[in-house]
Amino acid sequence: MADAGTLHNAFVEELRDTYDAEKQLMKALPKLAKAARSPELRDAFESHLEETREHAERLERVFENLDEKVRGKHCDGIAGIIEQGKS
Repeated sequence: MADAGTLHNAFVEELRDTYDAEKQLMKALPKLAKAARSPELRDAFESHLEETREHAERLERVFENLDEKVRGKHCDGIAGIIEQGKS
């Protein structure tokens, strides 16, 4: 059975990965909204941006409650999705 420290560390690493994904999205979504050709798609990107900001704020509170530093661990998965979205 894994010890509590190991589980805590794994949990924090996953939170950092998620936090980085949210921060990457916060940079990408305005660009995607600007590039959108349909008003509905633009609105969807802008709505998603607001939700993403809320997610990042929640994660920052979680880090604070855990007495952990708020920093992202680079999320390659979302970086790939964003790269595809550019085309």
